[in-house]
Amino acid sequence: MSRRPAPSPRGARTHRTRSSSRLRGWLRHHRAMCLDSAWRLLRTPVASLVTMLAIAIAMVLPAGLWLTLDSARLLDAELTESATLTAYLAPGVGDGEAARIDEALGAQPGVARTRLITAAEGMAEFQQALGLEDALGRLDDNPLPASVVVTPEAPAPEAVRALAESLAAVPGVEEVRLDLAWIERLRSLAELGQRVTLALAVLFGGGVLLVVGNTIRLAVESRRKEIEVVTLIGATHGFVRRPFLYSGAWYGLGGGLLAWGLLTLGGEWLATPVSALAASYGASFSLPRLGVGGSASLVGCSMLLGWLGAWMAVSRHLAEVKPR
Repeated sequence: MSRRPAPSPRGARTHRTRSSSRLRGWLRHHRAMCLDSAWRLLRTPVASLVTMLAIAIAMVLPAGLWLTLDSARLLDAELTESATLTAYLAPGVGDGEAARIDEALGAQPGVARTRLITAAEGMAEFQQALGLEDALGRLDDNPLPASVVVTPEAPAPEAVRALAESLAAVPGVEEVRLDLAWIERLRSLAELGQRVTLALAVLFGGGVLLVVGNTIRLAVESRRKEIEVVTLIGATHGFVRRPFLYSGAWYGLGGGLLAWGLLTLGGEWLATPVSALAASYGASFSLPRLGVGGSASLVGCSMLLGWLGAWMAVSRHLAEVKPR
């Protein structure tokens, strides 16, 4: 019985050759369209710059608000970590008894550390703060009680409230003062700011889509005859759409870089007065920077919006462009 000859590998090689040739042709067309779209933008620098500047302005406000909220989150973390409770001891408690109560408060679960302020120390701090050393020094008795400043381990408002209740039950403690209203207000403002920033980001993102879409629509109209010709010879919608998509990405890239530059210049411009304002309150604060990740995100989002705006405009107008 004769054996069949093995199939020739020529067909497989031919298929691989054709696939590699198609891939090379696809890459060449992408490179050509990328360079051609960039050259078309460079041939109309004023119009291209105006479009990119409009994109940049639309990107600056949400990004600036995001940076502001980021600084507010950092400030909230610092303020929350510095949240303390003040346990006022009963009137007439001596220094020895106050030290014992201080040890008892420090042994409570959830307490990181304590600091005892005797009645004399409290009066001295009060006099120094008000500048009334002579007037208050004439008092016969010290009306201020001893107090213990308690730093909690968990700065969350719920945990601090529970800790305040447990400290108030310690014998010798008259009252526990806790002021978390300002922290809660700051968090409410931060949540409101997040929602406002999200709404503005969506609104201005839609604006970028409209700006790029209108620009690409005009480009499609100016090249209608060319599109009709390549469609007649069998060009697909993807082939026709490709140069306009690259144009939208170039617009987005330019707008993102301009937005990054505006944010950087604005941060440098505001850095000095912000630092001076923080120093007047005895604090050190500096405006947050975009950094590498933030800058890449800003430029990437701008390019994506430009690409999407171009895709939407071309897809809608390709249906209207019919070869005659």
